[in-house]
Amino acid sequence: MSSTTPEFAAAAAAAEGVKRAKRGVPEGLWQRCPGCQAVIFRKQAEELLSVCPECEHHWYVSATDRIEQVLDSGTFEEWDGELMPTDPLQFADKKAYADRLVAEQKRTGLRDAALTGCGMIRARRVAIGVTDSAFIMGSMGSVVGERLARLIERAADQNLPLIVISGSGGGARMHEGILSLMQMAKVTAALARYHEMGGLFISVLTNPTMGGVAASFASLGDLIFAEPKALIGFAGPRTIKATIRIELPDGFQTSEFLLEHGFVDRIVSRARLKSEIARAIDYCGK
Repeated sequence: MSSTTPEFAAAAAAAEGVKRAKRGVPEGLWQRCPGCQAVIFRKQAEELLSVCPECEHHWYVSATDRIEQVLDSGTFEEWDGELMPTDPLQFADKKAYADRLVAEQKRTGLRDAALTGCGMIRARRVAIGVTDSAFIMGSMGSVVGERLARLIERAADQNLPLIVISGSGGGARMHEGILSLMQMAKVTAALARYHEMGGLFISVLTNPTMGGVAASFASLGDLIFAEPKALIGFAGPRTIKATIRIELPDGFQTSEFLLEHGFVDRIVSRARLKSEIARAIDYCGK
């Protein structure tokens, strides 16, 4: 008599098409550093605010994570979160812009590439904005420009220090045409009025800060901080090299290169950013 019962045979046959779960290390426990290629324990990197313990490479972090890292816990109050992007040009490339917006909102949890509001940094009330490269590369659409302009105006009205952390790899958002281009001028004009009123604007540049963002508000801080080894500039290095046809200097468009040439005031690691901002506010009497 066979020891194989019908039930056992059926179960064995069903299992042939099922991939057996691997034993050992759970998925997502480790991650590879894009800077030094070391394999890092994910929890250790998170405790270091997403900084590699081997080479101090600063990983991407979302706008909401930036807010949590810089502001005192539980103090953030979002401003103008109800503003939603539209599709005025009915633009379509590989995907309709309206569909792209919906997909980006679901993927990132953001309504657009900028998050603005107020909160406390070491018990000092500030107006703060963060752009996020995960949302269409942090490009400046109408909502991004409007949120930043309103943020600056409220900072002026309430006499608050202004902090903007830029993480935008794009400039104007081509999907909105001239409506996107005018956001650079609008935000810059708001900053000019804020400056005339004696406001303190601290601009924090992260990897990447490029295009129209770098060419407008990100470069206009009274103090400009940058994270280590961040890519900062207007056009990319390959585009510049192909245009001017000369060899670019080593480290071109990095935080360290720009500090050496006077464009950046200080390079600040992520772990020290909160304290450095608070110290700057006190030093400037704001």
